[in-house]
Amino acid sequence: MKQLMLAVTMIAATSLFAIPSAAQPYPSKPIRLLVPFPPGGSVDLVARLVAPKLSESLGQQIVIDNRSGASGNIAAELVVRAAPDGYTLMVHTIPLVANTFLFSRVPYDVLNDFAPVSLLSSSPSLLAVHPSLPARSVRELLELAKSKRGALNYASAGVGTNPHISGELFNYLGKVNIVAVHFKGGGPALIATMSGEVGVAFTNLSETSVYVKAGRLRALGITSTQRSAVLPDVPTIAEAGLPGYEFTTWHGMLTSKGTSRAAVALLSDRLRQTMRAPDQAKLFEQRGLDVIASSPEEFSAHLKKELEKWGRVIKERGMKAD
Repeated sequence: MKQLMLAVTMIAATSLFAIPSAAQPYPSKPIRLLVPFPPGGSVDLVARLVAPKLSESLGQQIVIDNRSGASGNIAAELVVRAAPDGYTLMVHTIPLVANTFLFSRVPYDVLNDFAPVSLLSSSPSLLAVHPSLPARSVRELLELAKSKRGALNYASAGVGTNPHISGELFNYLGKVNIVAVHFKGGGPALIATMSGEVGVAFTNLSETSVYVKAGRLRALGITSTQRSAVLPDVPTIAEAGLPGYEFTTWHGMLTSKGTSRAAVALLSDRLRQTMRAPDQAKLFEQRGLDVIASSPEEFSAHLKKELEKWGRVIKERGMKAD
């Protein structure tokens, strides 16, 4: 009888100690934030702008982990395989949806394997050329590409990346064939264009505007439907000679499917608070980024639209990554 009572007492004591651990509110430990591309690109920039203030708001450290490779598939697969507890987050961009059509197999289903947290921000890209290229406008570039079909190249950050997709959209609408030259990231692609190794680039406005102002690159057009305050004298590609062209880079945060609604809602709410604060919004604006900070539902709807849009373009162009 004494042994039975002792056993019951030990079980009760163990349960009492276990309850606080199980009931710890989210987050109660550091959070890992995966970036699917090398440091220096727009996705990395957004992650590093978001992390400090979000960390402060949540009261937990956020550790940025750059896991580049396979056009973002490596990091995405890590999120899919992670425990659904909200401690593994990821900032991604257009390749998250484009890879579905570019690769014969991807290790995830965009709409069913993630829990969208927030569409964080968007930014236009810039069509720029090396100063030696004899094209001073979008129309002149199109004419040059048509007269020298297949002879012009543009720098890409890799198969399926934003520069690759924006370049192929230009080819598709302009009925030209400027050939993609793939580099390992946006940084090397930009360097190759500034050195004259490649003549044309579709690159992030936030990374490129300083080189345009310094005369190392010539800006021909903004990829969005409106001009940018960063380079107000540069027309949009649509108004400069290619009607219907629009490409806007977006950045969104996701976590593993099955993560509690409460954790996702908390992350989304804190992101809205921190990103829309005047000082933080100004930091984004200075880098050519527009703050969105959407709800999870709005980001989910956006992903569905992006799948339809880029699936059509990629199939029309016959783009493949393998």
